[in-house]
Amino acid sequence: MKSLLKRLALTTCVVFLISFEIIAQFVKVDSTSNWKKLFRAGVNLNQASFSYNWKPGGVNSIGFSSLLNFKANYKKGLTSFDNAIDLLYGMVSNDGLGYRKTTDRIYIDTKYGQGLNEKWEVFLSGNFMNQFAKGYSYKKDSIGVERATLISDFFAPAFLTVALGLEYHPVPYFKVRFAPLAPRITIVNDVNRFITVDDPMPYGVNPGERERYEWFAGQILAEFDKDIVQNLNLKMRYLMFANYETLALETVDHRLEVSLSAKVNKFINVSIGSILVYDYDQSLGAQIGQAFSFGMLYSMQNFEDK
Repeated sequence: MKSLLKRLALTTCVVFLISFEIIAQFVKVDSTSNWKKLFRAGVNLNQASFSYNWKPGGVNSIGFSSLLNFKANYKKGLTSFDNAIDLLYGMVSNDGLGYRKTTDRIYIDTKYGQGLNEKWEVFLSGNFMNQFAKGYSYKKDSIGVERATLISDFFAPAFLTVALGLEYHPVPYFKVRFAPLAPRITIVNDVNRFITVDDPMPYGVNPGERERYEWFAGQILAEFDKDIVQNLNLKMRYLMFANYETLALETVDHRLEVSLSAKVNKFINVSIGSILVYDYDQSLGAQIGQAFSFGMLYSMQNFEDK
């Protein structure tokens, strides 16, 4: 009975989402405004179930992933003011294992720029990264029982970076920021939760403290966002952070995000994305995440793409 109710609820949810997309889909171009605004929201649902005698094998599961992107960019003469919000969250429930998070990200960026010419400008920016929910690692103990270990949480860690420097934007779909001055604050709420023998300073924060301040640091941020062919979009974001006080090749932080999205029709899209992170304060090796999604995407904007 519970299984039947769950499936009915899922079906109702899917119908509701499709109805919402159809009703809310609209585009309004405002060629008189100095603001270019773009909003995207997407939901991907997946479900699998098998009878008790299903010979090929399989695990009953239900899950979802969601995204929300918003950009509001102002441009008048050589003055610019750019703002971006990227939110991702997803989880899956496998029979016998419960719910587990698959993707989780909060990314907020704002920048004020004053142009030197059409391609270069001086900028001041603020960048914030966080996550929505608790994160766990799952490992089997000595007797083969899987144990969950808390490794992250909301505001654990969170990163706030303020940067001052030069931005180069030769074309609308590509830009790179060079910030020789980029102090960063790392926030870890209740850092004692994450202390282990192998990691006595989680995320570089001392036990008993909540923040780590890196005042003397630099940052490079590069972004690429373009339809490489019709209905196929490539988006990349690279972020490098270096603390001058501990500067060495192995202590420079790198984060690379790549996503490829194909628009099947007005509402359906397919996307594949990957994230590579190297942060000496989190792990001695590179961290890699990958996700594939197929679902509904809604977007609206007040400008026409060139």
